[in-house]
Amino acid sequence: MIEKIQHATASSSEGARGLVKGILACAFQNIAFMLPTSLLYFLVRDLMAGVIAGRTAFYVVGCVVCFALIFLTTWFQYNDTFFTTYQESGVRRLNLAERLRKLPLSFFGKRDLADLTSTIMADCEVLEKTCSHFIPGLFGSLISTVLIAVSLLAFDWRMALAALWVIPVSIAILLGSYKLQDSVQAKNMAVKMTCADGIQEYIETIRDLKASNAEHSYLGGLAQKIRAVEKQTISAELTNAVFVTSAGMVLKLGIASVALTGSVLLINGSIDVLTLFLFLLVASRLYDPMQGALQNLAAVIAMRTNVARMNEILDYPVQTGSEQLTNQGCDIVFDHVGFAYQSGETVLKDVSFTAKQGEVTALVGPSGGGKTTVSRLAARFWDYQKGKITVGGMDISKIDPEKLMSLYSIVLQDVTLFDNTILENIRLGRKGATDEEVLAAAKLANCEEFAEKLPDKWNTNIGENGCALSGGERQRISIARAFLKDAPIILLDEATASLDVENETAIQEALSRLIKHKTVLIIAHRMRTVAGADKIVVLSDGVVAEQGAPDALYAQDGLYTHMVDLQTESQSWAI
Repeated sequence: MIEKIQHATASSSEGARGLVKGILACAFQNIAFMLPTSLLYFLVRDLMAGVIAGRTAFYVVGCVVCFALIFLTTWFQYNDTFFTTYQESGVRRLNLAERLRKLPLSFFGKRDLADLTSTIMADCEVLEKTCSHFIPGLFGSLISTVLIAVSLLAFDWRMALAALWVIPVSIAILLGSYKLQDSVQAKNMAVKMTCADGIQEYIETIRDLKASNAEHSYLGGLAQKIRAVEKQTISAELTNAVFVTSAGMVLKLGIASVALTGSVLLINGSIDVLTLFLFLLVASRLYDPMQGALQNLAAVIAMRTNVARMNEILDYPVQTGSEQLTNQGCDIVFDHVGFAYQSGETVLKDVSFTAKQGEVTALVGPSGGGKTTVSRLAARFWDYQKGKITVGGMDISKIDPEKLMSLYSIVLQDVTLFDNTILENIRLGRKGATDEEVLAAAKLANCEEFAEKLPDKWNTNIGENGCALSGGERQRISIARAFLKDAPIILLDEATASLDVENETAIQEALSRLIKHKTVLIIAHRMRTVAGADKIVVLSDGVVAEQGAPDALYAQDGLYTHMVDLQTESQSWAI
């Protein structure tokens, strides 16, 4: 049962147990609130019998006991629903973040940043409220109602049926609407995500929109998305209100049916006034938690969309493997590797080459040929579907991705920096590195030139994603991380794309010192960047078109020769 609750609420095992405790606490609280009704029944009975004088102590003690039980059950209910749920909400977010950390990059092609952020924040917030305010109250009311119903049936089954028939009918009305509510909530979530994507895209591209004088037209489209959210939200609320209100109206008929049935039975002499009084008291109290429970049921049905989005993350298969590295050296071997994205686009058809340790292997070729994909597969960012990739004879598909990553220093084309100092951004390459080690790596990457000119030098905060730095300066910090990590394999994806000729030369000189006895796989479009490579692998249309040493490859008068000649010719172009 705990596992089913976990999946239904996207919670941990401890959170599922806490939810069960909250439900039981709500049930006991509802029963405790019924005790004064029982005490009032006995009081009226004794008043009618004229024996109240001798039972004063009983009622005084009864009032104290009722108050104590209500206080204790309310305390446990509050603690087991709200406090426990809020703690679980933090655990849920951490579990989602931890799961995302272990997922292959193929998953992130299906969910964009705004969508994932919404899942961790907004969806968790919805579930937090549902698990604290709605689920315990709903199932607690159902449990207490069943127990009270059994007692009423034992007391007088005719009056009990008159009081209870409205409850299953009301619940059936809401349960019958769950498919429609699922559909409405799915549409509601879709327009919200579209709007969130539009807002994030606007913020990220505002500079380009202003430069293209396209800001006004983009905002017009964004306004339509916001209005779509408003329209769909109103539709969702109306749909929910129709069923909840209908169920509530049926529930209100319970008191009327109790009064009508009781009056008929009283006239016929089948019950006495005291029994009618008791059932009227119980009915007036019984339907209050059930009224809330019906609203809670609608909210629980609506949360299924949020849970499904979270379970898509939690149930997605993670990359696993051995924690033990068994490689002999660091030669990277691609053996007839094939790969296609989940969109169905085939990127690599049959790729075979070897990047040897102590050599620089350069991947070149037309855009879309598969160069970046090759580097991602080498680091197991994705898992290939055909062939085999080994590092030092070790099949990388059988190694834990984080353990495998200890062999790699990677500089990607798109640099990611953090809102921190230069030193701390470089220290990301190796946690625990001393300032001296960080500075040494920074100087190798030619960072000293701009860092020493900043107000606080190496301790200058560079802003969100390094917004205070130029593209070339950001690229050099990323390269410095690779120097600091000092791993035996280096992957460089357009690592010098944002550098001018002078800085590119300086970086290449530094790289020549770094790569001794290491395996280097470099991707570049500029031929001068890879002119000093030991081996060139030309990728085109998902296959290796050519490979060999630069001079020998150029002499073949093939695709590599064509690319070199084109770039040489472009240097003479003038505006």
